Amino acid sequence: MLGAPKLPITVKAEIDLVLVAVTAMGLATRLWGITYPAAVVFDEVYYGQFTSLYMKNIFFIDDSGPPLGHMILAFGAFLGGFDGNFVWNRIGAEYPCSVPVWSLRFLPALAGALSVPLAYQIVVELGYSHLTALGAALLVLCENSLVAQSRFMLLESVLIFFLLLAVLSYLKFHNHHKQSAHFSPSWWFWLLLTGVACACALGVKYMGLFTYFLLLCVAGAHAWQVIGDPKLSNTAVLYHVVARGAVLVALPVVLYLGFFCLHLKLLYRTGPHDQVMTSAFQASLEGGLARITQGQPLEVSYGSQITLRNVLSQPVPCWLHSHKGNYPIRYGDGRGSSHQQQVTCYPFKDVNNWWIVKDPGRRELVVSNPPRPVRHGDTVQLVHGMTARFLNTHDVAAPMSPHTQEVSCYIDYNISMPAQDLWRVEVVNRESEREVWKTILSEVRLVHVNTTAVLKLSGASLPDWGFRQLEVVADKMARGYHQSMAWNVEEHRYGKSHDQKEREVELHSPSQIHVSRNLSFMAKFAELQWKMLTLKNEESEHKYSSSPLEWITMDTSIAYWLHPTSNAQVHLIGNIVIWSSANVSLCVYAALFLWYLLRRRRRMKDIPEDSWSQWVLVGAVCVGGWAVNYLPFFMMEKTLFLYHYLPALTFEILLPPVVLQHVHDHILRFPGHRHAFSALVLAWLSSVYLVYRSFSPLTYGQPTLSAAELGSLRWKDTWDILVRKR
Repeated sequence: MLGAPKLPITVKAEIDLVLVAVTAMGLATRLWGITYPAAVVFDEVYYGQFTSLYMKNIFFIDDSGPPLGHMILAFGAFLGGFDGNFVWNRIGAEYPCSVPVWSLRFLPALAGALSVPLAYQIVVELGYSHLTALGAALLVLCENSLVAQSRFMLLESVLIFFLLLAVLSYLKFHNHHKQSAHFSPSWWFWLLLTGVACACALGVKYMGLFTYFLLLCVAGAHAWQVIGDPKLSNTAVLYHVVARGAVLVALPVVLYLGFFCLHLKLLYRTGPHDQVMTSAFQASLEGGLARITQGQPLEVSYGSQITLRNVLSQPVPCWLHSHKGNYPIRYGDGRGSSHQQQVTCYPFKDVNNWWIVKDPGRRELVVSNPPRPVRHGDTVQLVHGMTARFLNTHDVAAPMSPHTQEVSCYIDYNISMPAQDLWRVEVVNRESEREVWKTILSEVRLVHVNTTAVLKLSGASLPDWGFRQLEVVADKMARGYHQSMAWNVEEHRYGKSHDQKEREVELHSPSQIHVSRNLSFMAKFAELQWKMLTLKNEESEHKYSSSPLEWITMDTSIAYWLHPTSNAQVHLIGNIVIWSSANVSLCVYAALFLWYLLRRRRRMKDIPEDSWSQWVLVGAVCVGGWAVNYLPFFMMEKTLFLYHYLPALTFEILLPPVVLQHVHDHILRFPGHRHAFSALVLAWLSSVYLVYRSFSPLTYGQPTLSAAELGSLRWKDTWDILVRKR
């Protein structure tokens, strides 16, 4: 018989009150008054548009990063009951009562608040004292730029949270590996959390990839130590390597794909952004092209009426087009043309985009019964639907690209220039050598039989005589595959009318035959990811853009919001004491590291081996974190802003307390020196807080300052602080 439980039942718990305190302070500084201002602040105009599209399930594409960050913002909007009905058209637009401002800004603010205790714990896991960790937490807490960036519907605070969480989780895993049993639940927990946090950081912004690679390098170095551990059997070593590879490589890949899967499931309706996607992708969305193409025949046959969309879709999506207008007899540079009917690529849907696929051996322009499908390698003629002229090319230089051939619709002028209107169909993405040409799904090259030139979009705009439409050429030098040479059938019907007048009426009316053509998730993911990486927005130099060199010296600021009548304003501006201290600490660390390294090379060890290993790990995490999040911007061709520096800054401002403790413990030898040093550190921390308080009106937007008070805060002439003199 079971005995009665012994009473009383007690539970013991250890609570780090300092950790609780810095967490509470982080929440207070980030969450206080986040509904102010109740107006669109800087890039909220950008992220708000995507949030509204999520609420309405409308597809969009954003080349700035993967979808997780947008989904987090949308989740906050969902929690607040936002219906997406707000026009994010300008900075400073007032939010109506129907927009849940607190909910929209809550999750970024929460992420910013939790970054404070994460910084504290990272320094503890690096092996430094809790007092040093408290100093690091206070620097993150009092950094005005991090506070300002956290309080609005922006993504940098979310990215920084996941970066710090990934670093902390790995450090806890590494320390647990050294101190406790391997493969225990807590061992697996911290390893798994590292993989999840890395995936989330990458899912918020592509910048997360830099820190992820840094952690992979650190993990690889530690795995190399595990491989050389004689205490572990070969089987145990294999388990360690496989576990790290599965969790730190495979798991982030799976999660990254999962973010896109959820993104595509949420955004299932057509919208203004989907025109840059392929016809197959557009047809998978509800409405738009899916509605237009519903019921189209799948297989292109002789007699089919089709529109041909260029796969490149740059500079804009366009369709093969012709109209009742001829090339000029001579071009502006004096070269002669064929004076044949113009063929262009037109960026709008139009009845003149329709072509008829004709069998060269027959006269009929209708589909037979049963239909005879066109296959890879077949030769066809393409007849322009509205003018009944044949697509043609010949040895005449193209108007804008004279190294290629002009493409036209043939007009018989009864001169010695016979029609050359035979084209061989090559299905690029075929699965067999007799692949059928399919609507939407097939990408085809059209190769001119007489000259072997390939029908191609040059991308150049024609002059006024060509109505500024895009030039289509035939390129004899084209080899291999390029999207400018590939075309796909977007709209398709079976031709039924023999008479040209009846056919013109037919081309104006849709046909309906049900055919299902759903893309797989991986096909949609691959296309969307490629578009996000290659899509180039037309960016001009922004008023508040800046170069990476201006960031480290804080020569720039950004006006996030300005009150229309008073001096109240919000600026992204840093705590100059913290930024300067971080730069100095970086230099001191580098100097000490090189000094120790050279001395160790000479077999002179100034610090114990454990301290050296700790110093190296600090360099990998803090200096490495700063470098991988800062230096790549020198190679980027995009408009850059001060907030791009914040992830690098966060790693950098963990350094000053660490360097100070190192100097206190290993450089200063006398108690008197250490006491004086501690007093200087206290004065330095006081100055950090005083600067934070001084600039808090620009961080929080309140209270409103007078013109004189604002002028006193303009410590650098390059800071764009607006002063209204009243």
